[in-house]
Amino acid sequence: MEVAGCSGAGQAGPASKQSIREKIWAHLEASGLAEFPRPVHHRIPNFKGASHAAARLPDLPEFKMARTVKINPDAPQKNARFLTLEARKTLLVPTPRLRTGLFNQIVPPLGATKEILRKCATSQGVKDYSVPIGLDAKVKVDLVVVGSVAVSEKGWRIGKGEGYADMEYAMMVSMGAVTEDTPVVTIVHDCQVVDIPEELLGDHDLTVDYILTPTRTIKTNCKRLKPKGIIWQKVSYEILGKIPILKNLRYREKQAGKDVTLQDEHPDFPNASIPAVLEDTAKTENTRPHTGTSPAHIGHCSPGNDSLSAKSDVPGAFTTVYVGNLPAGTRVSELKSTLRELHVTPLRLNWQGAQHRAFLDYKDKVTAESAVSSLKGLSLGGCTLRVELAKNQRSKGQVEINRNLAPQGK
Repeated sequence: MEVAGCSGAGQAGPASKQSIREKIWAHLEASGLAEFPRPVHHRIPNFKGASHAAARLPDLPEFKMARTVKINPDAPQKNARFLTLEARKTLLVPTPRLRTGLFNQIVPPLGATKEILRKCATSQGVKDYSVPIGLDAKVKVDLVVVGSVAVSEKGWRIGKGEGYADMEYAMMVSMGAVTEDTPVVTIVHDCQVVDIPEELLGDHDLTVDYILTPTRTIKTNCKRLKPKGIIWQKVSYEILGKIPILKNLRYREKQAGKDVTLQDEHPDFPNASIPAVLEDTAKTENTRPHTGTSPAHIGHCSPGNDSLSAKSDVPGAFTTVYVGNLPAGTRVSELKSTLRELHVTPLRLNWQGAQHRAFLDYKDKVTAESAVSSLKGLSLGGCTLRVELAKNQRSKGQVEINRNLAPQGK
């Protein structure tokens, strides 16, 4: 395989996605084309001329017509993000590694100057000027801009190997945010435009419609179909554990009657044991010595004056999540079932149904924040739940895991 524009970069042996990545990364570094952050290995590589390549974006008819543009947060797309904000379009940026959700909308301050808009387009600006977008937001994305390590003139794309861009697109399809006609653009250096054997592509791989380089605008006329949603059979428990919002989407699609069987899921699910990445709470807390305290008081209502406060007569080193806006008539069993479905079973559930709320205790802040991400935008009985970390956290100590959240009858 010969890499366009990369002299002396011949490939020995059969090509693989990883061999193509390694060749591109090595050439960008060796030729002096690589830009900060470096080294570019294992990244969507930044390159000299990235701003010039992105400057071609406003010339695309699809960009001119677009109202909402989703652009990845990597360095080569910084100017594309600026140009989108400058054109007064809605800019959506995926959350890093999808840890806390899918999108953030970048909202510059009123009257923002070009200098402020440029700050908003940086990685720090994405953090400082962003507003999370929940799953229930009726988002329609008109144009998608992704990064690539390699791309072919036919529109076939190779990312850095972690699958986040492919997953982001599949999740947008599941949300109804994009359709098969939504154009996809990538911004790369000319030497990243290479031949890619079609046999390397899977049905989950995202293709592109336009390639922007410092010297060319390439319309690929790609005929290969884009992913039609999340292919759950290719999703592992490990991925589900790393991307909390996937649990929420999976729950919704299961409720809609879709097949959400995972790659490494046992045929007798849900009776099969769940891997440690999803049940680390149970594994850790079950090893604690019994203290003689009754398990977790499900259904017990602790008094609390603040709607985001939770007091407890059971000491424990945990982080509490507030769940509000529970519809009238909701049973605690419904919430328990939902928590199990989303793999966010807490150590303790403090049910306050009369006040339309509940408090969930998790072993640490990381686990609690993951639960918040999984539950964001969730609806019960037609009401969207309010989910956030409780304002007043409880005192330290030890609690015993609540076995009452486990399925009964065993």
